[in-house]
Amino acid sequence: MHATTSRRGRRTIAVVAGSAVLALLATACTGSDDAGGTDDSAGGKDVTITFWHGWSQDNETKAIDDTIAAFEKTHPTIHVKTVGNIADDKLNQALRVGGDDAPDVASSFTTNNVGMFCSTKAFIDLKPLLQKSGIDAAKTFPATMLDYTRFQGDQCSLPLLGDAYGLYYNKKAFAAAGITAAPRTFSEFAADAKKLTIADGDSYKQLGFMPLYHGYESTTEHFLGQYGAAYFGADGKSTIATDPKVAAMLDWQKGLVDQLGGYAKLEKYRATFGEEFSAKNPFHTGQVAMAVDGEWRTASLAESKPDFDWATAPFPVPDDQADTYGRGYQTGTIVGIAGTSKKQAAAWELVKYLTTDTDAVVGFANAIHNVPSTFDALDSPKLVVDPNFKTFLDVAKNAHSSTTPAAVNGSGYISTLQNLGYDYESGKQTDLKAGLAATAKQIDTDIAQAK
Repeated sequence: MHATTSRRGRRTIAVVAGSAVLALLATACTGSDDAGGTDDSAGGKDVTITFWHGWSQDNETKAIDDTIAAFEKTHPTIHVKTVGNIADDKLNQALRVGGDDAPDVASSFTTNNVGMFCSTKAFIDLKPLLQKSGIDAAKTFPATMLDYTRFQGDQCSLPLLGDAYGLYYNKKAFAAAGITAAPRTFSEFAADAKKLTIADGDSYKQLGFMPLYHGYESTTEHFLGQYGAAYFGADGKSTIATDPKVAAMLDWQKGLVDQLGGYAKLEKYRATFGEEFSAKNPFHTGQVAMAVDGEWRTASLAESKPDFDWATAPFPVPDDQADTYGRGYQTGTIVGIAGTSKKQAAAWELVKYLTTDTDAVVGFANAIHNVPSTFDALDSPKLVVDPNFKTFLDVAKNAHSSTTPAAVNGSGYISTLQNLGYDYESGKQTDLKAGLAATAKQIDTDIAQAK
């Protein structure tokens, strides 16, 4: 099952979403909404809180440990026990059960689970604490990042660094094809993808772009981010069958599949690709000349040093939305306070520091090559930025950038739409209108059952 996660280093945290996880979280013991807690760290008493996170690479764990050490230095009565490499299935279980070993503060790479975290009160609503601390969330965090950290008015999490998606392109291949600039619109993109494609019998010496939905980051939601699809209406019902942007995206992608050789030929070539988060990634090896990917790829390319120059740019947009060029899909890590925590006052001090202290955010972003998650950090002179990384900072700041909305059943609706995409690109589903109608109905049914 595919779902949107943020990427850290060279691995992906799998999404545990849908009715099974919802059932677990729905039985969770919840904390008080005022988040008062029972600790008295502010009164001088020492308190130890537990922080669970998903980072596991050496540079990542060092970065988070350094950030925690800086926090403890400025908050001498609060001590933090960190537990890393935590996937969402283990986190969900702990939020349900609670107990002495359960986290007080937890981060997740899976923004799709925010709807469940909020609706089940597995994470407390942070709005009262933000207000008490004098923090205006809208003036602190980019709008898209706020969108993926809340659900139906419940701000149960906050952004802790972000991911933005853009275009990577092989400058050597561009020069050989006579292309002088990155494409800005889908028509330009299609023309460039065709010029960059070099056939080799029933395969390719070089493919301009891999459009298949299994082509790593070329997913329905990442493409729809360039259209600005809403997914749901004000009544909470799916709009994918009535929003023309969704059909337009599916038709655009299918057209690109057909233009570049057809599903069977592309799928056969895709089977030759190496692992996504390695030096065998098809963009690194030159198997594809353009790719959609996140900001973390800049660090991977710098490390693997491919035998060609490369650059980044915003991913192209539909021709009829050319004025939105610069937008992109966004996701990221979220952090919240467990409803079962009895130390919520101290937990808030940690969450506040991790998410709003500019130096902490910038230092962490520099260390693990992610997009900072506050306006001040995005503009900080301490942020390490080169032209390729700046692309993703600009995407994060762009008012047209978007994310996928939270739902009570997590990523279920995304997976349902993705399944339609698989059927349509392969020719299994030929009636797009009927397919969209059936998919929207399934999404509505699944969400109704999850409530």
